[in-house]
Amino acid sequence: MDKKYRRAVDAAAIFSETDLDGRITYVNDQFCQLFGYRRDELLGGNHRLLNSGQHPSEFFSAMWRTITLGQIWKGEICNRAKDGTLHWVDTTLVPVIDDVTGLIERYLAIRFDVSEKRRLLHSLQWQVGHDMLTGLPNRTYLSELLDQALEFSRVENFPLAVCMLDLDGFKAVNDSHGHATGDRLLIEVARRLRSIVRGEDVVARLAGDEFVLVLRHVRGQEELHGALNRVLIAVSMPYAIDGKTIKVFASIGVTLHPWDNEDAETLLRHADQAMYVAKQSGRNRFHVFDVSRDKEVRATYQSVERVRQALADDELRLHFQPKVNMRNGSVVGLEALLRWRHPQRGLVPPREFLPLVEQTDLIVEIGEWVMEQVMTQLQRWQQAGQGWPVSINISARHFQRTDFVERLQQVLERHPSVSPRMLDLQIVESVAVENLAHVSACLQACQALGVGFSLGGFGTGHCSLNDLKHLRTQTIKIDKTFVRDILKDQDDLALTEAVIGLARAFGRAVVAEGLDSLEHGQLLLRLGCEIAQGYFIARPMPAEQVPGWATGYVAPPQWQQRAVVQGERAPAPDSVSRPV
Repeated sequence: MDKKYRRAVDAAAIFSETDLDGRITYVNDQFCQLFGYRRDELLGGNHRLLNSGQHPSEFFSAMWRTITLGQIWKGEICNRAKDGTLHWVDTTLVPVIDDVTGLIERYLAIRFDVSEKRRLLHSLQWQVGHDMLTGLPNRTYLSELLDQALEFSRVENFPLAVCMLDLDGFKAVNDSHGHATGDRLLIEVARRLRSIVRGEDVVARLAGDEFVLVLRHVRGQEELHGALNRVLIAVSMPYAIDGKTIKVFASIGVTLHPWDNEDAETLLRHADQAMYVAKQSGRNRFHVFDVSRDKEVRATYQSVERVRQALADDELRLHFQPKVNMRNGSVVGLEALLRWRHPQRGLVPPREFLPLVEQTDLIVEIGEWVMEQVMTQLQRWQQAGQGWPVSINISARHFQRTDFVERLQQVLERHPSVSPRMLDLQIVESVAVENLAHVSACLQACQALGVGFSLGGFGTGHCSLNDLKHLRTQTIKIDKTFVRDILKDQDDLALTEAVIGLARAFGRAVVAEGLDSLEHGQLLLRLGCEIAQGYFIARPMPAEQVPGWATGYVAPPQWQQRAVVQGERAPAPDSVSRPV
C-alpha cells in the first residue's frame, strides 16, 4: 500500500497486513493498543492468536474461501486481546492482487472497534424485551418465546402448559407497606419462580402482580398438578422484607396445548380466564381452562348419566391396595379404590370418570355404595378368619353433607358384626383446610362411632400446625407426588422428612403413598416412616386375590436387614443423610 494511503488508514482504523498463510507482516499502533500486544510480539505470528473461540470453524472457512477467491469479505468478528478481554470489530478483509500476474500477494484487514456499540445495542434489546424490576421477560419478549415453544411443541409432539399467575393479597401489601416494599416482594416472587422451574421453561412478568409460566414437556395431569402445587407452595411461603414478615398467595390459570390448539395470544387469554375462575374459587389454587365449555357441558352431562347407569347396572368394582409395615413385612391395612368394568372398554381407572361426577350428587351415591361394599367385604373376610382395616376415600361433596355422620351410622348398623375400627375414612388435606370447623366437628363425631380417620394428600393443601392440632386424625398420608421424587428432588425429600417429623410430634401414624422402588423404601425407613403402599409393594387387586397375596408377601431382605441393624426405633430425621 502506498505510504500516504497507509498513513490515512492508520489514522482512521485498526489496520494489519498478513501474508497468504495468515502470518502478520504489519500492524499499526491502534492494533497494538486495542489488543495489548507489542508490535514485535505480533509480527511473524499467525492471526489465529486473536481467536476468541466465539465463532464456529465454518465461519472462518467461509471467510477464507471468499478472500482466497480474490473477493472482499466484510463482517463482525470477536477477537480476544492479550489480557483475555473480548472485542467485537467491524472487519473488511481485502485481497491485494498483483497487476501483472493476477495472483493474490497479501491480505489487508481494516477494523473498527464496535464493542461499545454492540453492548449498547444488546442493552437496548434486553430492555425492550425484559421487565426492568424483576429482570424477567416482558409481554413483548414473552410473545416471541411462546411462539418458539409452540413451534417446538408442534414439531416434537410435546404437550405445553401456559399458566397465568396472579398474586392474592398484593394490593394489601402496597396499601399497608408502600410500593417500595411491594416492588421488593415482586422481585422475590420472580426469584422463587425462576428457582423452581426447569431451564427450558419460561417465567415472564406481564404487569403489576401478573406472571406467566410456560411449562414444556408436560407428561400428564399428575406431573402438571405436582408442578403447579410446588409453585403454589413456593409463592405462599412467608417473605422477610425490610424487617417485616409478608405473606401472599397465588391464583393460577392453566391451558394446555395441543388440546387448546390456538395461537400464543389466545392461549394467554384462555389462561387468564382460567386464572379468574381459580381466584373466584378461593385463593391459593389453580384451575385448568375448559377448551369448549358448552360442548363439554353437554358431554359431561352425558358422561355423568353413563356413570349413573354403570352404578345401577353393577359395573363398578372395588380393588384393594395393601399397606405394609416395611420393617416386618406385615400387611397392616388396605385402601379401597374404585374401578369401572366397562362392557366395551374393559377396566376403567377412576381418573377417567370420577372427576366428571365429583361436582354432582352422584358422587354421594357412589361414596355410600363404596361404604356398603367395603363393610360387606370386611364381613366376608372376618367370617374366613381374615381381616385388615380398609381405608375409603371420601369426596368433599359427600363429607360436607349435614347428614354424613347419620348415614355413616346407618351403614355401620347394617353390619353389626364388623367393628367400626376396621373402617378408615380418608379425606384430602385441601378439603379439610377449606372448612376446618365443619370437618373437625364431623371427624370427632365419626370417631365417636369408632371409625378411624386419615388425612390424605398431605403436603398439597397447606395445612398449618394449628389446623393439624384441630384435625385429630389417627393417620397422615404423605402425598405420592412428593414420595415419588424423594430420591432425586431435595425439596420433596425435605417436605417428606418434615411431614414425618410432624406426624411424630403430634402422635400420628404416617403412611407414604406411591412407593415405586426398593430404594424408596430404604430411604423412607431411614426417615422413620415404616408404613407404605405403592406399585413396588402391590398394585390394587380384586378382593378375592388379597388373601393369597397377603399370605405370600415377603418384604425385601434389605428392608428387614435395616430393621435388624437399627432395631425398632427409627432414627431422628436430622440424622438422615440425603442423597446427592
